Amino acid sequence: MFSETKKEQKLIFFALLVLAIYLSPLFILQENAHIRVHDNLDSNLAWYKVLAKSGEMFGPVNGMIPQIINGVPRNTFGTEFSLIVWLYALFPTMIAYGISQAITRIVAFFGMYLLLKKHFLPGDNWSFYQVSAALAFALTPFWPSGMLSTLGMPLALWAFLNIRKGQGTAKDYVTLTLLPLYSSIVLGFFFFLSAMGIFWLVDVIRRKGWNLHFLFSIVYMIFIFMIVEYRLVYSFLFVSEANSRDEYFHAHLPLWRAIRLTFKNYVLGHTHVMTVHTLFILPATFIALYFIYKKNIWKQEKLYVFLFILNFVLSLWYAFWFYKGWLPITKRFHFMDTFNFARYHFLRPLVIYASFALALKIISLQGKSWAKTAKWFVVLQLLVLGLFNDEIIYHQKPTVKEFYAEDLFKEVKEYIGLPQKNYRVASIGIHPAVSQYNGFYTLDTYNNFYPLTYKHHFRKIIERELAKNKTVRTYFDKWGGRCYLFTAQLGKRYMIKKDSKRHLKDLQLNTAVFNQLGGQYIFSALPIDNAEENQLSLEKVFKSKTSAWKIYLYKTIETSEVMTR
Repeated sequence: MFSETKKEQKLIFFALLVLAIYLSPLFILQENAHIRVHDNLDSNLAWYKVLAKSGEMFGPVNGMIPQIINGVPRNTFGTEFSLIVWLYALFPTMIAYGISQAITRIVAFFGMYLLLKKHFLPGDNWSFYQVSAALAFALTPFWPSGMLSTLGMPLALWAFLNIRKGQGTAKDYVTLTLLPLYSSIVLGFFFFLSAMGIFWLVDVIRRKGWNLHFLFSIVYMIFIFMIVEYRLVYSFLFVSEANSRDEYFHAHLPLWRAIRLTFKNYVLGHTHVMTVHTLFILPATFIALYFIYKKNIWKQEKLYVFLFILNFVLSLWYAFWFYKGWLPITKRFHFMDTFNFARYHFLRPLVIYASFALALKIISLQGKSWAKTAKWFVVLQLLVLGLFNDEIIYHQKPTVKEFYAEDLFKEVKEYIGLPQKNYRVASIGIHPAVSQYNGFYTLDTYNNFYPLTYKHHFRKIIERELAKNKTVRTYFDKWGGRCYLFTAQLGKRYMIKKDSKRHLKDLQLNTAVFNQLGGQYIFSALPIDNAEENQLSLEKVFKSKTSAWKIYLYKTIETSEVMTR
């Protein structure tokens, strides 16, 4: 027993060492590190900085942040009770990012380890698989600003199962209290908690009793989330003004594409909850199912069989949420369009890695050679996950320093020579988050929640460009989260690097509307050949060795004339 405990401690120490090595590029390279751009550098990291500098951290529920779109609702940026907001307020961007990554991955590791050890894979003889599967789960390339929204689920499930069994203690309720401070209800825990509610109801139907302690624990965590996410609750219940999500239409896929998406999601996963399970986990789970079938041990392995089926059902639900057959219902119940119920598939990382641990156990019980095979499965999975380190998979993207290009934008700011709050800018071929990060007041933005009236007004600037390109027209009109100066020529390309030789031709912007909104400058990644036709004059070209972009600074001619009078 003592030797098993020592072995387990060594495995945990090794796992933590692997996590430290995995995270080390973030702390060593800092701004020179390569990290995810999509839904990260192009949005959330800039939002945190804007919020921290806005003076509206504790702003009222009806407050505004003027730096974006002449006043984006304060509630767009979420709650001040989220610890990730405070990390970015207190530390430089990449220190905050590294700490956030470390918190999430360490909690993910211990959460999955505790869940496996206590409930899914109990027993001292399974310590290798308990630790290694937990480590693999903690190394998954999760969406950074999701925090513990998905990777915290195993820890929450561990606490709930303790309470369900009548073994709940203060530490379980402490867990359920703290997790909402570092996760989001709409990005994971709404779906997890509703699943827990279904779990409780199934227990009642199966005549296992009302289990009021279990029910109370679920209600308790929901209550904590409602306090933490009070801004979201207020916006949902009391804000009647139409917002950009009111034009989000999800039900558009024909049947054959929904079926195809089911299997694509099942095999490859999703960008926001990447599980990297295709090469080794998926074969391992099917091999384990084969042995269950061959030995007719369905009852003994009913938990594994349930998770196996649930995994596919979650992909099926995800894909068919976009099936156009929902249209009659969504037309009647509008909230089904504004809230993304497809995100039940955010439960898949928990399901897949718990299934993996159980599959390894089943395979290892089939003899010595199969036991070795099981160990190879987990070793190879860990190696693959190591190759998914941000520094490797994003090495061709700009570094954080190159992306935000602070030196370059400082030059632009100094050249303009006015207080940034006195004028408005927008970008072409560059994410507006770059300008926002550097303190500019932007008319363009990437936000999922802003006034619909603004979207319609902004659309007039680019309506002739949208008319020429169906892809961006549909993208803007049926979603609109990216309120960008789209062009028909560039389409959905908004990371045009400084070495590009392209020119913008036949651009058709409504500069008068741009001026109405307060717009005076356009930061373009490319030269505009017909600038004068668009009432634009080229002021100066900015470039820097430390920037990924070249900025062609255009001023509206109307603004130029006013300023020279």
